Amino acid sequence: MPDLITGEAFGQLFRTFLRSARRLETRDRYRDPEEDQALARFMAGSPESPGYLASRDYWLNGTIRAAVDAGRRFARVRVVPEPPTPHLRFGLYHCRFNVDAGEDIRYLARDRASARDLPDHDFWLFDDERLALLWFTTDDRLLGAQIVTESPVVRQHARWLDLAEAHATPFHDYLAAAPARATPGGV
Repeated sequence: MPDLITGEAFGQLFRTFLRSARRLETRDRYRDPEEDQALARFMAGSPESPGYLASRDYWLNGTIRAAVDAGRRFARVRVVPEPPTPHLRFGLYHCRFNVDAGEDIRYLARDRASARDLPDHDFWLFDDERLALLWFTTDDRLLGAQIVTESPVVRQHARWLDLAEAHATPFHDYLAAAPARATPGGV
């Protein structure tokens, strides 16, 4: 396994980029101990926990909104199966908070991504100069990020992300086409 950064070192990437932080998400599920209870509440149709929303405030306002207000771009493309998995429906439900903070989030059906030979691994791309390849456990928990700066590898990932963005549907349009995607029962 390569050297991975985690915690503060990984968080520093989001405070030091100059122009853009873009992500490609390809997994059907992401496990985070801080999110497990909120996901269970969502799937049970229970009201949102104020504590969970408060726990996301720093990411939404201190990171995304602060960067966007400073003229930097936050964007991601989520490659999703149809219908979306329970975890992806939970993410779609919460996506509005990220979008309201200024992040450009788009959705791309997995078959359309495959037809364009997009990769099946997650990554962040900072300023189209630093690539953070995300590594996960077999039970979908983030292990950390492998930082890559070799120009050919970074450029290839930037091309993939450009292609994904060009063919993906913006969040509001994706949700408007099938509002039930953001509900516990799904489509």
